[in-house]
Amino acid sequence: MALLELKKVSKRFGGLLALGEVDLKVEDGAIASLIGPNGAGKTTLFNTLTGIYRPDEGEIRFESRSLIGLAPDKITSAGVSRTFQNIRLFAHMTVIENVLVGMHCRLSTSFGEIIWGGKAFQASEEQARRRAMELLELTGLRHRQDEWAHQLSYGEQRRLEIARALAAAPKLLLLDEPTAGMNSLEAQSLMALFKELVGPYVKAILLIEHNMRVVMGISDHVHVLDYGEKIAEGTPEQVRQNPRVIEAYLGQGAWAEHAQS
Repeated sequence: MALLELKKVSKRFGGLLALGEVDLKVEDGAIASLIGPNGAGKTTLFNTLTGIYRPDEGEIRFESRSLIGLAPDKITSAGVSRTFQNIRLFAHMTVIENVLVGMHCRLSTSFGEIIWGGKAFQASEEQARRRAMELLELTGLRHRQDEWAHQLSYGEQRRLEIARALAAAPKLLLLDEPTAGMNSLEAQSLMALFKELVGPYVKAILLIEHNMRVVMGISDHVHVLDYGEKIAEGTPEQVRQNPRVIEAYLGQGAWAEHAQS
């Protein structure tokens, strides 16, 4: 069953067609990847999915509910959470505070309870902290909980972004180049984490990724964009052998070098 489905989604910026009638499905229980050269429209698709942009045409349905016209916070509340290509942490908040911020859409405490600090607020705060600590343990950051976010290494900041996205209790997690700038060992560690997330923490993951070793090693399904058009999809092996992907994405030699798992 498709958790997320896009049908003929198009987005224009003036005379530029950023997305052209893109069809895409993410199945429940799957890890799917979205690949393509720079400028292919991948982040534009994420921004359209999450309400930053509104598509000019097409349908976007999540659990059979239309997402078109919903504000980004409403889409998060519906169960879609994301990270960004450029890290967007609150640098001068602590690690655990960054995660707690991600929980705001799931907290039911009223404004009055927050002001007066009643029992309901205290219980909600304690529950939130327990959940935040669980997510920091999951992402290997529990020992850094009270440090400022800017004190973390680049790889740790990437993990903190993932923990914060998970704090919103999403059903679908969108990851925009999560292994960018990481060495091979860091990337392999994140791959293991992603596999651990599907089922216990999220229903599915859709990631944008340039590291072909990650894409080929973790994906159940791969979608390929080029100049805003979806040119191929399939299993990693099917995409690896697709002549149009080889030609459009990197070129024959570069693709063969980077796509080996």
